[in-house]
Amino acid sequence: MPKLCESEIEKMAIEELVKLGYAYLSGPDIAPDALFAERNSYSEVLLRKRLTDAVVRLNPNLSYDVVLEAVNKVARISSSNLVADNEVFHKMLVDGVPVEYRKNGDIVGDYVKLVDFSEDGVDNNEFLVVNQFTVIENNNNKRPDILLFINGIPMVLFELKNPADENATIRKAYDQICTYKATIPSLFTYNEICVISDGLEAKAGSLTAPFSRFSTWKTKDGLNEASKFEDQLTTLIHGLCNKKTLLDYIRNFITFEKSKTEDKKTKITKVETVKKIAAYHQYYAVNKAVKSTIEAARVGGSKKAGVIWHTQGSGKSLSMVFYAGKLVQNLNNPTIVVITDRNDLDDQLFDTFAGNSDLLRQPPKQAESCEHLKELLKVASGGIVFTTIQKFIPDNDSSVYELLSERDNIVVIADEAHRTQYGFNAKLRDIKDENNQVVGQRIAYGFAKYMRDALPNATFIGFTGTPVEKQDANTPAVFGNYIDIYDIAQAVEDKVTVKIYYESRLAKVNLTEEGKKLIEEFDRELEEVDEKDEAKAAKMKWAKLEAIVGNKERLATLAKDIVTHFEDRQKVFEGKAMIVAMSRRIAVDLYNEIIKLRPEWHSDDLDKGVIKVVMTSSSSDGPEMQKHHTTKEQRKALALRMKDENDPLKIVIVRDMWLTGFDVPCLNTMYIDKPMKDHNLMQAIARVNRVFKDKPGGLIVDYIGIAPNLKKALSFYAESGGKGVPAETQTRAVEIMLEKLEVVRQILHGFDYSSFFIAEVKDKLSIILRAEDFILSTDDKKARFIKEVTLLSQAYALAKPDKATVTHAEEIAFFQAVKARLTKFETSGESGINYDSVIKNIVDSAIVSDEVVDIFDAAGIEKPELSILSDEFLMEIKGMKHKNLAIELLKKILSDEIKVRSKYNLTKSKSLMEMLSSALKRYQNNLLTTAEIIEELIRIAKEIKNADRRGEELGLSEDELAFYDALETNDSAVKVLGDETLRTIARELADKVRKNATIDWTLKESVRAKLMVLVRRTLNKYGYPPDKQQRAVETVMKQAENLADVWASQGVMYDTRPLSNLPKVAEEVSN
Repeated sequence: MPKLCESEIEKMAIEELVKLGYAYLSGPDIAPDALFAERNSYSEVLLRKRLTDAVVRLNPNLSYDVVLEAVNKVARISSSNLVADNEVFHKMLVDGVPVEYRKNGDIVGDYVKLVDFSEDGVDNNEFLVVNQFTVIENNNNKRPDILLFINGIPMVLFELKNPADENATIRKAYDQICTYKATIPSLFTYNEICVISDGLEAKAGSLTAPFSRFSTWKTKDGLNEASKFEDQLTTLIHGLCNKKTLLDYIRNFITFEKSKTEDKKTKITKVETVKKIAAYHQYYAVNKAVKSTIEAARVGGSKKAGVIWHTQGSGKSLSMVFYAGKLVQNLNNPTIVVITDRNDLDDQLFDTFAGNSDLLRQPPKQAESCEHLKELLKVASGGIVFTTIQKFIPDNDSSVYELLSERDNIVVIADEAHRTQYGFNAKLRDIKDENNQVVGQRIAYGFAKYMRDALPNATFIGFTGTPVEKQDANTPAVFGNYIDIYDIAQAVEDKVTVKIYYESRLAKVNLTEEGKKLIEEFDRELEEVDEKDEAKAAKMKWAKLEAIVGNKERLATLAKDIVTHFEDRQKVFEGKAMIVAMSRRIAVDLYNEIIKLRPEWHSDDLDKGVIKVVMTSSSSDGPEMQKHHTTKEQRKALALRMKDENDPLKIVIVRDMWLTGFDVPCLNTMYIDKPMKDHNLMQAIARVNRVFKDKPGGLIVDYIGIAPNLKKALSFYAESGGKGVPAETQTRAVEIMLEKLEVVRQILHGFDYSSFFIAEVKDKLSIILRAEDFILSTDDKKARFIKEVTLLSQAYALAKPDKATVTHAEEIAFFQAVKARLTKFETSGESGINYDSVIKNIVDSAIVSDEVVDIFDAAGIEKPELSILSDEFLMEIKGMKHKNLAIELLKKILSDEIKVRSKYNLTKSKSLMEMLSSALKRYQNNLLTTAEIIEELIRIAKEIKNADRRGEELGLSEDELAFYDALETNDSAVKVLGDETLRTIARELADKVRKNATIDWTLKESVRAKLMVLVRRTLNKYGYPPDKQQRAVETVMKQAENLADVWASQGVMYDTRPLSNLPKVAEEVSN
């Protein structure tokens, strides 16, 4: 019976590929030194003969010399930039290799085909699977598991792991590929797709994709999802690697996206390239859309291609790019018009298309005005044009828009422009003279009708992240039916997005009854009016509602609640927040209220500050609002700051900018204080659903009462065929929390901890130790307990502040304390992903058992009043019943104590750390018994205590002692100077460093240089040995850097403190 191991998985994969028509060769059989060698050396990754034969076969009209030139060009791609090389090759692969040759005396240019991409030409190519293909580059010898060659070019790489080994995860396979990229980059010049798998799980990603962007391929045929009991590797091989799909995918679904970023310090703009490949839902949806568009656009076709509904965050903009790119090649040079209903959305989408111009085979153009739009559309063929629908407005109050083109190869892509797409009904409008008197009436229509006047034979397709509006029964009349649905349930299951939770905080900032009534009326009226009338009809109500919502007392309460809520949330998991205000005036007033509470969050500088308002304003708005005006470029800079998780900008206040199409993965909270409904509401809340590290979900906080509208939008969502609830209510988060609570209780079944909640502190600690003992009594319990408590903590964080969280807070605190006890002594070395990083400070500080998590208490030792290294304390540890626990505890204490001191005294703490490491090593190698290592650790503890007293004995402050130790006082050549001189040098050095080091001096070369000169002069002045000076200067500078950090972190500029304060200082540092 075959064993379940990596080589068997490799064998299975090869067998599946052979079933698909691939030929199989073993890497060693074609190696340079084999009998049937196909490579000249191990550094050669192309199978040259196979490539040459294929190119000769595919280009019968070209001479052998030209073919050879093309093959050499492919083989010679080599620069120091791997992504650039890969892009050069991809262009050659898709478009052909450019060559020049003489024909009838003239020099002609041509393209040499490397692969036959035509639908009926699949079998003109040679597909080969090779395993254990050794590559040696720069003395690095690596052997990827499986490579797929098309016409002798290695285009797909599989890295496999053992499904039966719990440590051999697909994350390890990803790390392995990263190693290959660094050590054998030439193999990746030709790579199109990387696959990582342990047989059960399988994901595909691009050359530049981070691990989170590798995705599962969930179907073999694009029609039915594979069963969950079928291994993912077989599904991926049959779904993605069958010959026809693979060629189509390589040609049409791989793009090199360019984006510009500006270095904050140097202000230099650089272009970054990211290779992006389609996920399975994008691939099949785009192909269906292209097929239905070709069908709808033909003569006599319906001109309605349909609607693609892919939930927000699932890569809809990129799907549109792939669609446009494939359509350009399949529909007789069409003109593509991309319509949005907002300028900022138009800009965002245009930037995405412009960044992928190569795939589109032309740069897109953006209509600047109505006249410019007409100019762009009056072309014979081709072109990708971006415009807002508002530019389709007729001249001179006419009810007909002029005809721009009768061509039928025009395709209009409508992005999220539902409401604006349906203005077909005629309405009567007043005609006024120059005195504003009504002199007659005219017939007017909506923009959708005018667009059809201009382009009567165009084909329409809609892309949306939410279902098409319910009341528009004529949706099929505009676009046709749904082409493809990829809803929230699928996106969350595929880990493409995270869940969204909803919390109402209306009670915290209650609206008056009049305000609530106004919101209801306002909603009703918005449904009835046409887009032109909207502003007029709503103006009065809006002004009244704005006055109520923007009431000064209400905004002060709102600001206070948002600040408290945001700061509490930051303790649970860090992230960014967006506040949606009803008007620009309210946005500015709310900003001012928040700044009153947290003045340090404000900055006039665009590149600084924790909170910003994102809006535009004109001079008529007055100086207070003008201050917050932003230009297009400034908004781009703020967007980059918001997207950078490490940037201090944490909160933005918006009115309607950034509510659609704005992608910030680390955004996890949205505070809504603006009436919103239907499509706009669904769009806005999806801003918080992006996947980011271990973010468990996004939260929508409601201050205005959007719940009824959210319910309406959700019920409509379900009716439209979408599965999964877009916004999980607080109730659902509570349900998950209770579920997980039950799981954790089950793990502790048989252990009674009920007395914990009424016990005295001493007894509580004993219960925690007994719980730990109970969990450790079974092998697998510890890992399960830690995992489930982590999940419980995440659910608890999302469920806060529901009553149920208060009811169970103490029990969760107990579990949290036991978990902390179990993980406390583990090393804190960063593993690949620290799943627990977001769960910090879960338990309310009010809960008594908070102190339980303290490590000394957990070890069953009372915390003495004296220093933790007092003799009494050390003796208490020595007398502990559990000797292994005593060793772990001492190890942790000593290592922490040395770390604290390393801030103050680099040299001494280094020698102490060496003592500790050496003792532990001897114990691990069985050279010391348990009793001996405890004695040894206590000896080191006393050594640390003595080190603390040395300063007082020598008459030196903490800082001076640190510099004294940096002078290598034990060296015989230095000792000659005498103790008094060395102390004088130490005092002088401490004084000079303190006076000359500014907070950021370590970043300023000039200050560093000046300081080094001062140190050297001081050493010379007192006759410090010249051959020892270089090392002393380096140590002193390092010590100075450490102390500068400590001084800055204490907010005390450069004072010295007596050693008697050390425990207090240590506490400050550790805090």
